[in-house]
Amino acid sequence: MDTSVITAHALRRTYGSGSDSFEAVRGIDLQVRRGELFALLGTNGAGKTSTLEVLEGLAPASAGRVRVLGHDPYRERHAVRPRTGTMLQDAGFPPELTAAETARLWHGTLSRPVPVDQALAAVGLEHRAGVHVAALSGGEQRRLDLALAIMGRPEVLFLDEPTTGLDPQSRRATWDLVAGLLHEGVTVLLTTHYLEEAETLADRLAIMHAGRVARAGTVAEIVATETARITFADDADVPALELTALPALAAAPARERGRWTLTATDLQVTLTALLTAAGDAGVQLTGLEARSASLEQAFLAVAADDDAPTAHGSRRTAPVAA
Repeated sequence: MDTSVITAHALRRTYGSGSDSFEAVRGIDLQVRRGELFALLGTNGAGKTSTLEVLEGLAPASAGRVRVLGHDPYRERHAVRPRTGTMLQDAGFPPELTAAETARLWHGTLSRPVPVDQALAAVGLEHRAGVHVAALSGGEQRRLDLALAIMGRPEVLFLDEPTTGLDPQSRRATWDLVAGLLHEGVTVLLTTHYLEEAETLADRLAIMHAGRVARAGTVAEIVATETARITFADDADVPALELTALPALAAAPARERGRWTLTATDLQVTLTALLTAAGDAGVQLTGLEARSASLEQAFLAVAADDDAPTAHGSRRTAPVAA
């Protein structure tokens, strides 16, 4: 049984035409299952915003096939829009309205909204309901944007950089809110620059680079493509160790700036062998550090691949009622 809520096959998005055209999204495939959180990460100008705009129905695909809840989100927007919630990077709220007035304005455009007070309370803004948007902090405006995105009881929620500008406490509260929505069966597509956010929330993710999906899978699957690292000071006794003979090394030991670096495909195996060898030889490993592979490491590895030209990103704005 196909449980996909969002699908994209050979999706392309091109800006301009003829010799002035630029292809920001270059034939990507995505699949988001019902009730999961899928994180779309990307290097600067990777094309993730251009991709998200197509999936949200804000722009048509230049080529390929896109479906959200079984419909083309752009050509059949009337069938998709009432069932989705969208949080853009900048919602463009009228500054002269209060938070409550903005929420009530949006409330009137929805078919089955939650009460305004309930939506504001969900994001911790009930005490700021009477404050004009212009007087809200950047983080508070982001929380107001989130309140409007969830007000329509969406089946699918698009979150574009939802915690940018939030303090750590507000960011954690947003994570808890999103986790609650997932528990209720909401499907979430998230873009974020915070890798910890993706690691904490995402069931699966994709890393985009130069308009293509460079890596995709669960966090564990993506991290498994990277190597662990062991470093320690280049002291006088270290050469007595036969570092090149250690098991599970991914590359030859490297010595630079007064430190040795070992890369390992199996951190436990290599580290155990290193400590055993050091103990047998009476060598003290000064400044020893061992680090498992991480999502950050995988992301940086993708970012370091600059063989292809980068795509031009865009910052999006939208009126209060889309």
